[in-house]
Amino acid sequence: MISEEQLDRYRIEGTKLRVVRDADPANDVKGIVVAWDDTTVMIRKQNRRIVKLDRSYHYQPMTEERYSGWNGEGL
Repeated sequence: MISEEQLDRYRIEGTKLRVVRDADPANDVKGIVVAWDDTTVMIRKQNRRIVKLDRSYHYQPMTEERYSGWNGEGL
């Protein structure tokens, strides 16, 4: 689970993130952190829509190579 400090840093810096939800890159969500609570994170996508995602997903800056540590069971 992503920490409060990481989320706050990404929000303040306006870092564009990739949220890796499963092994298929087509299912990734790309956008910036808007808000969060104990279990969810709100991401604003490029088309300005807001999506609410679980904090257990893998959050990483778009500048990094896509996370590929899947064990076949999801998260």
